[in-house]
Amino acid sequence: MVKNKKTIQFIGVDCILMVILTLLDQWTKSLVVHHLKDQSDIILIPGVFQLHYLENRGAAFGILQNQRIIFVILTIIYLAAVFWFLHRCPKNGRYTLLHIIASVLTAGALGNFIDRLRLGYVVDFFYFSLINFPVFNVADIFVVISFIGIAVSILFIYKDDELEFLSIRKRESKA
Repeated sequence: MVKNKKTIQFIGVDCILMVILTLLDQWTKSLVVHHLKDQSDIILIPGVFQLHYLENRGAAFGILQNQRIIFVILTIIYLAAVFWFLHRCPKNGRYTLLHIIASVLTAGALGNFIDRLRLGYVVDFFYFSLINFPVFNVADIFVVISFIGIAVSILFIYKDDELEFLSIRKRESKA
C-alpha cells in the first residue's frame, strides 16, 4: 500500500507540473496572438532581442514544413514513451530530477502539440535578431532545458547501474 501511495504521489506531482507548465506555454502564446498578431514587433533590446509573431508550420530551423501528421504521430509516440518511463522510474528522492525533467519535456511537447491540433501551426515569438536565431516559444525552451538536463544527468549525476530501470531486457538474478 505504501508503494502504491508513493507512486500515486510521484505521478500526481509529475502530472500537475506538466499541466502548470503547459498552461504557462499556452497563456504566453495567447498573449502573443492577442498583442502581436498583425502588429509590429516589440523591441525589447534594440538589435538583439524582440517579440515577433510567427506561425510555424514546421520544426526548428524551418524543417518539415506542413508535415503536421508527422508531428502528431511523433508526439503520440513520445507521450507513450514518457508514461512508460514514469512508470518504470523509481519513486524516491534520488530520481526526483528525472521526474522533473520528464515533466518539463512533456509540457514542451504538449504545448506545441496543442497548437498543431488546434491551429495547424505552432505560435512562436522569441527572436534573437542579433544572431538571426530561429523564432521560438516557451514550449521550445522547456524542450531545450530538458535535453540539457538529460545530458547532465547521464554524464554527471547518475551511474549506469542507477539507470538500469530503463533496460527492457529482463534482469538476471545476481545469485
